[in-house]
Amino acid sequence: MAYSSSVQLVLNCYPYKDLVGKCSKNYAIRQCLVFDKRKSPCPPQQILHTDEMFTCKPNHYSKLHNRFNVLRSVVVRSEIAGAGSPAAAYQLPEFQLTSKVRGVCFYAVTSIVAIFLFVLMVIGHPFVLLRDRYQRSFHHLIAKIWASMTVFPFFKIKIEGFENLPPKNSPAVYVANHQSFLDIYALLTLGRNLKFISKTAIFLFPIVGWAMFLMGVIPLKRMDSRSQLQTLKRCMEIVKNGGSVFFFPEGTRSKDGRLGNFKKGAFSIAAKTGVPVVPITLVGTGKIMPAGMEGILNPGSVKIIIHQPVQGDNPDTLCNEAVDVISNELICQG
Repeated sequence: MAYSSSVQLVLNCYPYKDLVGKCSKNYAIRQCLVFDKRKSPCPPQQILHTDEMFTCKPNHYSKLHNRFNVLRSVVVRSEIAGAGSPAAAYQLPEFQLTSKVRGVCFYAVTSIVAIFLFVLMVIGHPFVLLRDRYQRSFHHLIAKIWASMTVFPFFKIKIEGFENLPPKNSPAVYVANHQSFLDIYALLTLGRNLKFISKTAIFLFPIVGWAMFLMGVIPLKRMDSRSQLQTLKRCMEIVKNGGSVFFFPEGTRSKDGRLGNFKKGAFSIAAKTGVPVVPITLVGTGKIMPAGMEGILNPGSVKIIIHQPVQGDNPDTLCNEAVDVISNELICQG
């Protein structure tokens, strides 16, 4: 934004050290009193005018110190509010005790529900492996019930473009923007047999991690090229056998609501297998549970916008089309 550079500049500045340690009577401030930590002077956007002259008395320094404290307080608030683009970025709400309590209740509900439903999943797992090894519809039905029962007491989910979803038994590659831990809950309510990709460490979590294993969620070791290659091969195997896979092409959650760069693995799979790419825009999850603040749950609502599928044999073209439609939707919803 217009003031972003100047805001960042002030945050990296501080009063000239001679004002505190080496100031003597009738010492004149001849230059800008603000320098960064590399001892380089600030640009012409000076905080204090060069004609300000005063003697270095305690009350004078106290006055100057107070001015800097007020200025830094204002600047910090401006930097947070101005992060990201004006349309796509969201402003993080202030911490509230009620949000913390809601977060505790949310995890209590999801844990209790998961325990009971996990028992059903374990009982049905042998039959699933025998008759529905790739799609695992029974497990995904249980996952939908779990997600719906968890989010129902806390926030509403509105779905737009449901008619754009391919039939349940039709393979496809789904992609969406990633803002929050709640994105998975929202997507599970769609009732599609989506094979997500998750970090291997998540599979160690009691109940939830074990349920992910039974559902056929695909493990991935980040920064491991061999694991990435195996993940892509596993995804292609699932798609060729009638299943669907889901990707967050950004690779990580956005902390300010802006859409990150898309990785092209998902689009390569779609291009090689000939299945459509279904872009999905998630709106609101980042405000309810911001990235890095998974202990709180703010009030709000979530919107899932399902766009028309795109198809082709060029991964770059598919990627660009998905980025355009999701980013445009975020701007409209912003």
